[in-house]
Amino acid sequence: MNPQSTLPPTPAALPQTGARKGAGRRGKGRRSEVGLFAGLGHIALAVWAVIVIVPILWTFLASFKNTTEIFSSPWTLPGELRWENYARAWTKANVGRYFLNSVIVVGLGTFGTMLFGSMAAYVLARYKFWGNRVIYYLFVSGLAFPVFLALVPLFFVVKNLGLLNTHTGLVLVYIAYSLPFTIFFLAAFFKTLPSSVAEAGMIDGCSHTRLFFQVMLPMAKPGLISLTIFNVIGQWAQYQLPLVLLSNAKDKWVLTQGIADISVNAGYEADWSGLFAALTIAILPMIIVYAIFQRQIQSGLTSGAVK
Repeated sequence: MNPQSTLPPTPAALPQTGARKGAGRRGKGRRSEVGLFAGLGHIALAVWAVIVIVPILWTFLASFKNTTEIFSSPWTLPGELRWENYARAWTKANVGRYFLNSVIVVGLGTFGTMLFGSMAAYVLARYKFWGNRVIYYLFVSGLAFPVFLALVPLFFVVKNLGLLNTHTGLVLVYIAYSLPFTIFFLAAFFKTLPSSVAEAGMIDGCSHTRLFFQVMLPMAKPGLISLTIFNVIGQWAQYQLPLVLLSNAKDKWVLTQGIADISVNAGYEADWSGLFAALTIAILPMIIVYAIFQRQIQSGLTSGAVK
């Protein structure tokens, strides 16, 4: 037997063992804290999901009921699928016209926002010139300015331009309202794109315009898709701006105005099933769009950080 194996541990070895045990206890404590916060986070997300999903599901089920079922048995399944509620909302309540108006306004507004926003963000992110930061911060400052504070002066500006109660005026306001976040997001995204590709394009004879549209813009596709979906959802759900700028042109109302009008009239006509059918028509397109492009949205939000 080795006589050294019977010797007691040296004093120098004792503190090291205690330190390792203390470090292990601290590590376990940190892991337990992380697990606790993760559990609380999951509970909060579950509660939030219930708060969001239950009203949407209830609206969808109520759209197939009649008025008696909505008030007598609100939490039960409908007795039958009454598709006539949707037909009545689409034709009698003019939801079809409002839906088409929303598609036109949001489509043009989103297209203009992405076109002008991407061009401005690209220049501010990739070119150095005097006043670059000033212009960028002026755009970004729009994020801190609530739109309802500008409703009165905005009304008179649009009126003086002769665009009040027109889709053109509303589209221009939508573009201006959506540009700050678009430029803020895309400027950071364009900065992550490799400069070597742009330099190679310039060497091959690309003009600045061709370089942007044929080289840099396709490379920013993930970010463009994500931001396009955000702008579509934000403009689709907008209510204050159409209410002020299209107040006297009922035939040009968008979907949010039409549903608000249906909601007011439902109290007198008792057509609650038509109201919930109209709400479902307004909600479903955005849910479908988000479900289809969910992966693209997530990749667009994370690709800039990865690069």
